[in-house]
Amino acid sequence: MTGSLAGIFATAILPIIVVAAVGYALGRARDVDPGPLNTVTVYVLAPALVFHSLATTPLGGSTLAVLAVGVTGFTLVMAALGDGIGRLAGQKEPLLGAFVLVAAFSNAGNYGIPLSSFAFGETGRATAVLFISVQGVLMYTLGVYVAARGQAEGAAAGLRRVASIPLVYAVAAALLAQWLDVLPPADSTAIETVGTVGEAAIPVMLLLLGIQLANADLGGAIGSVAGATTLRMAVAPVVALGIALALPFEDATVARVFVLECATPAAVTPLILVGEFAGPTTDGPDPEAYVSTVVFVSTLVSIPTLTALIVVLRSGAVL
Repeated sequence: MTGSLAGIFATAILPIIVVAAVGYALGRARDVDPGPLNTVTVYVLAPALVFHSLATTPLGGSTLAVLAVGVTGFTLVMAALGDGIGRLAGQKEPLLGAFVLVAAFSNAGNYGIPLSSFAFGETGRATAVLFISVQGVLMYTLGVYVAARGQAEGAAAGLRRVASIPLVYAVAAALLAQWLDVLPPADSTAIETVGTVGEAAIPVMLLLLGIQLANADLGGAIGSVAGATTLRMAVAPVVALGIALALPFEDATVARVFVLECATPAAVTPLILVGEFAGPTTDGPDPEAYVSTVVFVSTLVSIPTLTALIVVLRSGAVL
């Protein structure tokens, strides 16, 4: 399952580019507000995808535990690296918080899920959904804290909002139902209905990615994102590989998808977090413009880097 570079690009990367490009073209041609579509994704489609994937996952409990440890460890290491490098570079809040967020959180959802699905099939998608389940909890706890550092009231309010995020409940409900052994059969009408709703999440996520990139306010931040892009696209895969080699993954495909998910571009959600919780800046680019630019640049850089990474991962040379 190694495949040629061109073949992997055509089967794993090109479908993502095409659908995201449609969203980008739509965002440029029309004044599209991604807010309502994002709300539907966050509150309906993504929770359904997560619940269905956890309810029908072929992965065992030990694999889930190892993956959760891996995602948490990767996020904490990248956050620490981002914080240390940012401080050494003289960055101050809130730009420092923005730098940490784009370093720590990969676009494992609306980029990573379809990418992993195209590259590694059903196991790839199942692993990617589990990845974002853990990352989602970290995003709305650790991520909110980082975005709102120095804004105590904002941080407290943000952490209270965790209780309103359906993805957290979808994870808890699926795991509890599995533990109690009360899940309906995978081919039951109830589970298939949830699966049908969840399937819509992948194309909608890609369209959203394109629309959000089209709406990105690059402003004057384009010259200041080289460090963040390098940390996200070059350092993150190395950190992820080290963690994957250290953890007792029973399934090599799961370990490979873990590395691939960690290596995806900067996530879009930090843009929402800094917009809502970060304070104003008096030195350097606006945090929202900074995050938007990192997302845009890292997404472009990811096209060749992730194509090459999939070739390496599929070859089995490192995992």
